[in-house]
Amino acid sequence: MQTEATQDYLKQIYMLQSSEGRATTSAIAERMGVSAASATAMIKRLAELGLVEHAPYHGASLTPEGERVAVEVLRHHRLIELYLTERLGLPWDQVHAEAERLEHHISEDLEAAFDEALGFPATDPHGDPIPSPDLVLPPDVDSPLSTLEPGQRGVVRRVPDGDPALLQYLGTLGLVPNATFLLVEKAPFEGPVTIDIDGAHHALGLPVASRIRVAVAA
Repeated sequence: MQTEATQDYLKQIYMLQSSEGRATTSAIAERMGVSAASATAMIKRLAELGLVEHAPYHGASLTPEGERVAVEVLRHHRLIELYLTERLGLPWDQVHAEAERLEHHISEDLEAAFDEALGFPATDPHGDPIPSPDLVLPPDVDSPLSTLEPGQRGVVRRVPDGDPALLQYLGTLGLVPNATFLLVEKAPFEGPVTIDIDGAHHALGLPVASRIRVAVAA
């Protein structure tokens, strides 16, 4: 059994590798809210356990066993988020924090029960894919909203789940998974993008638009 800290580090390394291509020590430290020295010490411990490969000054990369642990924690997290929203009625901006606390403590039997009760879902409330029981994730083929051009239509696939205020705001705009929109305008010099949802225009700053994953509609 891994400790909660071990699982948290492995999950953040996995997410950094997925989004940035690599997990540097400074990025890991920032994600975990610790000093670089503390992150380095933990990475060395994970390497001793055979869960990561560590190259000084180059951060960490997961071994197959480390990736298995990270993806299993993600599966727990995302099933819990969906159960809390669909079965208990919690708002989508609150379930991330609850799932962070619970993801370390559910058994494999309870995980399977959640999965069956929810109808074996493919995604969580924020559109993130739920790993399969054999810990397989589909390839990410979606694009940042910010990469669309004026006149293109898109379908929201995923929104960032760790910022409750942002989720509340996106909810008021109707910018939720499976919502369709038209990109109306992109301001120059990294200015905001303007989208049309159900006839209403909304401006999104580039940092936010870059974090929303979409599929280009035909």
